[in-house]
Amino acid sequence: MRRLVLTSGDSAAGALKGAGLADCVVPLEPRFAWGQLPSPRELEQWLAPRSAADDARGSYWLDNLRGKQVEEAQRRSLGLVEFCASFDAIELWIDPEPNAQLMLIWLLDYFRPHESIVSKLNLVQADAPIGSHPSKELAAWRMPAIKILNAHLETAGLVWQAYRAATPEAWFNLLSMDLSALPWLRQAVVMLLEELPMAGSGLGATEMRMLELILEGNVCPLDVFPGHEKRNKRRVFGYWEIGSLLDGLARCPAPVVSGLDEGPFTLEMHDDRDRHARYKQSRMSLTELGQAVLAGRDDFSGHNPIRRWWGGTELTNDRLWRWDPVKQALVAP
Repeated sequence: MRRLVLTSGDSAAGALKGAGLADCVVPLEPRFAWGQLPSPRELEQWLAPRSAADDARGSYWLDNLRGKQVEEAQRRSLGLVEFCASFDAIELWIDPEPNAQLMLIWLLDYFRPHESIVSKLNLVQADAPIGSHPSKELAAWRMPAIKILNAHLETAGLVWQAYRAATPEAWFNLLSMDLSALPWLRQAVVMLLEELPMAGSGLGATEMRMLELILEGNVCPLDVFPGHEKRNKRRVFGYWEIGSLLDGLARCPAPVVSGLDEGPFTLEMHDDRDRHARYKQSRMSLTELGQAVLAGRDDFSGHNPIRRWWGGTELTNDRLWRWDPVKQALVAP
């Protein structure tokens, strides 16, 4: 029996390959928790079979993957469904973090019309980041594999549609629904709502946690990045996204963070050894406005332009959906 594992990211894939749990392990890591969502057509093209005439259409799910079976799929320009068809069993090993949960519901919704693939699908839902475990530990895991049934597909389709909506209302309404078919989905729903600008401060939960850590003093930029055994436990955004968030707090018309000596947080900065060193050695502090925003006495959006995406919702100063963490309520503009 040939077994395929699809998993949420490179670190998880590396650990699972070392554990020898499948004939083939493929990481998939689209970023849905940050930025404007790709259109349905773009997502379809990313997973579809590719011809030579399609080379200019953008990224492809097999780009940058390695391995004998993957190389064969690249040579044949297979789509994900066609690639999965050659395996007898398919397991989805998914991290509990919000972006991985978004990837899960997107994949289930994508596979839904393909009954021959759905019949092979099982979900192994980890309760901690898979990549943080040694391969030997993963090899000994006895995590239950959940057979994907119609209830899982219906839940995934509903939730994916809610996340793509033009306002967060449908996503908020998920809190009153039974999401237990997918064990970590409810936590992801709450954590993403918490990243909406908060009532009273205009910043999301990750940004507020960064301000809390900076207030403690003697803090370098990487001290406020989330990660394994780090003080910032909010793992909603990835490395580059956190760097962009910090830029947004320090490089805006009315900064709430001072002392960030280099930037912006780009690949070009990372490639310049001196600039990157200056960035990492920066000693940050809160401005007077930053202290007021953290204390709830002032609002970041009253001093700075807001233009970013939360799922399918475009947030701007005059269309600023907010989250009230005390009342656990969505606040309309």
